[in-house]
Amino acid sequence: MTETVASLTRFVPPPAVPVDARGDWPAAEATLGRPLPGDYKHLVAAYGWGEFCDYLRLHTPFGTSRYNGLAWQTGKPSGRAEAEADRGRYPYPLHPAPGGLLIWGGTIDADRLCWLTTGTPDRWPVVVWSSDGRYETHPVGTAAFIEAWAGGRVSSRLLADMEPGPAPWFTTFRPRLHRCLWLTEGPFAHERRSAILRDALAPTADRGTWRSGQGDAGQDHFATVGTDWLLTYDMARPHQIRISFPPEDGPRVGRRLFAAVRRMRCEVTRISAGKGETLPAWGAVAAEDWVPRT
Repeated sequence: MTETVASLTRFVPPPAVPVDARGDWPAAEATLGRPLPGDYKHLVAAYGWGEFCDYLRLHTPFGTSRYNGLAWQTGKPSGRAEAEADRGRYPYPLHPAPGGLLIWGGTIDADRLCWLTTGTPDRWPVVVWSSDGRYETHPVGTAAFIEAWAGGRVSSRLLADMEPGPAPWFTTFRPRLHRCLWLTEGPFAHERRSAILRDALAPTADRGTWRSGQGDAGQDHFATVGTDWLLTYDMARPHQIRISFPPEDGPRVGRRLFAAVRRMRCEVTRISAGKGETLPAWGAVAAEDWVPRT
């Protein structure tokens, strides 16, 4: 593992079980027609396919999802006039011309993160290709770029800044079920309810908090450590817990979450499962049965 990747893993803990992190590197490189940077290979092995801080996405060349993978920036000029027009739109060579942009990631704002494939792979700089067609070059490798962005040290006209807040995190892209529990208010104030919920699901890690200016609405975002359950607890309007989790964890999630709601002295009035599906309210569905059995 490179020194930069080792530093990043200390700063942003990688998942216990990365997704799409292992595969045939020689075959992937043969398909692309280029060897790939060493630090990128170490990043993929450590993190796999996923997202840093709900914003910056790392792709891998492995797996079967159409949303994952590496891709060349391409264009299709059909004649000299079209080629000249494309040269204005795309300041870098278009594949298969040498020195094109190879896309290795992206952002939730539809920006693409690329390598400028000139020189040796371990010296390829990162190019941000924004969703509105602008570009900027950062003269560092992939791992150094991600570490600097997560640490708030990247100066960019195109990317959103890493805002101060909880320690940076990584979310693995994996199949997940989504549930939303609509709750009665109960006798406790929000801060105590939130503390009870976090204690019942401990250990947990912060992923940001939001409050309205009037203080009557807000959200607490956190994740369970080791089990990879992602939660949002809404303060009011409506009062609800949203959770996503690996399907195989369904019964365990149900038992722990329902027990937490009882400790919060609240009642579940409705459970929604996404795509317009509504499940029976708590009391009419057992913890083991609130997810489909596979």
